[in-house]
Amino acid sequence: MAKTEVILTHNIVGLGGESDQVRVAAGYARNFLFPQGFAIPLTSSNKRRIEALKQRRAEREAHEFNTMTELSKGVSKLICVVKVKAGDDGKMFGSVTAGMIADELKHQFDITLDKRKIHLEHAIKTLGEREVELHLHAEVKSTLKVRVESLTPVTVPVVEAAPAEVRTEKRGKRPEKAEATDEKPKAEKEEKPVKAGKPAKAEKKAKAE
Repeated sequence: MAKTEVILTHNIVGLGGESDQVRVAAGYARNFLFPQGFAIPLTSSNKRRIEALKQRRAEREAHEFNTMTELSKGVSKLICVVKVKAGDDGKMFGSVTAGMIADELKHQFDITLDKRKIHLEHAIKTLGEREVELHLHAEVKSTLKVRVESLTPVTVPVVEAAPAEVRTEKRGKRPEKAEATDEKPKAEKEEKPVKAGKPAKAEKKAKAE
């Protein structure tokens, strides 16, 4: 594939910034870069424009640095809520990506942020709140709190409390029941039989009179 050298007049992500001289496919330059005004052919006359392009680049980068520094201060105080579908047990269907977070930033706070600046090592697959790292600029980093919530309420199982044990204090031994016996209680006195042969003293005195 034929290559050609061009001078970039705009910042092209993954390719370079203003005043950079790069080699690209001839068809790419002819069909995209040149018509869009993103680059010019590398010629002796165009090289004179390099200094002006460097100045434009320096101004752009300074503006981006200031803008991202201010954004980092504000975004670190925000909580971006992302609602997802989840089962009754809280298990998510799918995952939260950097693109979804970028969309919610735009929707909730009117902040336009390239999803490539949202650094996720892995897609978020659980509900809850976490901090996500933002690479806003080569020299500016920040964090954003992201709260992932379910669109449907999560059912929390109700755990019944175990009945409290009834504790009784021991206050001595309970009296044992008396066993049934044929013996009479000692408190009861047996009646002594009266002997028939001996008259009472009163009867003797009456006879004497």
